[in-house]
Amino acid sequence: MTSRMSLPSQPGEPAHIQSKGCPGDSSAKAPRLSARNLRLGYADKVIVPGMTLDFEPARIHCLIGPNGCGKSTLLRALAGLMKPQDGEALLDDRAVTSWPRRRLARRLAMLPQHPQAPEGLSVEQLVRYGRFPHQRLFAPLGEQDHARVSWAIRVTGLAGYEARPLSALSGGERQRAWIALCLAQQADLLILDEPTTYLDLGHQLEILELLQALNREQGLTVIMSLHDLNQAAQVGHRLVAMRSGQLVQAGPPAEVLTERLLADVFRIRARIIDDASAAHGDAPASASPYFVALSSLTPPTL
Repeated sequence: MTSRMSLPSQPGEPAHIQSKGCPGDSSAKAPRLSARNLRLGYADKVIVPGMTLDFEPARIHCLIGPNGCGKSTLLRALAGLMKPQDGEALLDDRAVTSWPRRRLARRLAMLPQHPQAPEGLSVEQLVRYGRFPHQRLFAPLGEQDHARVSWAIRVTGLAGYEARPLSALSGGERQRAWIALCLAQQADLLILDEPTTYLDLGHQLEILELLQALNREQGLTVIMSLHDLNQAAQVGHRLVAMRSGQLVQAGPPAEVLTERLLADVFRIRARIIDDASAAHGDAPASASPYFVALSSLTPPTL
């Protein structure tokens, strides 16, 4: 997944993202997010018994693991949307839950798995909500706000769709509209919970390539959960593998995505193929690996 976005020739095509063309950007350093002995759960049910992890700024981090392993719960805690039972999620060495909500929203944006919008809302109306952390109470949008909204719509390939209702968009277009809202929010760190779920393959790649471009050209830190492990290995600088709420391994894709980990965490027998060596023979071993699933290690129950 190495192709670069180009300038849109018509509405609906993703735009090339200029590194210095983003209005209203601050000079604040990239946010640093971490978890320290983080214990998460609901009532007496523990989901994540204890997690210590650092997320390097300006990188793409992909959380992988079976359903129910705690990925979504961890992302919610990192975004300050749930209070830990113990330990802390830290943003720039300060507990995420202690940040004033508006200040936090200027540093961190989260796109949940199933975002909901009011009926009849248009693309531009949705994206304007991203300016809420920067507005004074009851104040109208200013020139900088409008510029940021227009920029977010343009770079997500939705120029010309401003007045279109969200309900009239395809799945990929709707997901790009929600990402545009996060970009209008002007945060330097974006958390996404399974952003490609329910999208067809073309729209999945569209979203992932947009996130790659934002990271590459804007320095956006991206933390997201993905079900497709090969896609995670292609787009992620770092994989975070989880099982039963615990960290199994974190590191570059070539170190994490191994046949042993696939067997231990996902209960499958697989063959790992080095992307670069398969395509170019003597290419460097640092290229992203991918795997071919051969069989399940869990016998069927008849």
